Amino acid sequence: MNSAKSVDLERLSGPTVSVVRIVVAFLFICHGLQGFGFFGGIDTQGGSVSFGEWPGWWGSVIEVGGGALVLLGLLTRPAALLCSGAMAYAYFTVHQPMGLLPLQNMGEQAALFAWIFLLIAVLGPGPYSLSALLRRGD
Repeated sequence: MNSAKSVDLERLSGPTVSVVRIVVAFLFICHGLQGFGFFGGIDTQGGSVSFGEWPGWWGSVIEVGGGALVLLGLLTRPAALLCSGAMAYAYFTVHQPMGLLPLQNMGEQAALFAWIFLLIAVLGPGPYSLSALLRRGD
């Protein structure tokens, strides 16, 4: 009986990685779009980060562009690693100076995104991705 359960779990692990990758990347893109004034913007009034401003505007570019690549499953590992690094940078430069723990410094999102994107970079895109589709076409 245990072997049947492990086979079922193995069969589900790839699709689960793909679904988590897609959902997390979608949320990340939405977060990045706020920097450009969408979804209420950075101030809930539609405000955006000034063009070219470091690090806010560039962070938004990474969130939207890197998030799109991860969402599509194209160049997933390097894009996810870039997204993870961007969120680690955001955590340590923006949030951590306000307090030691994420609950104290409002850095839960940055910390979670950093770790989840690192996991995606290690695991890869899963079977439902453009890279998997392109490999099948060879």
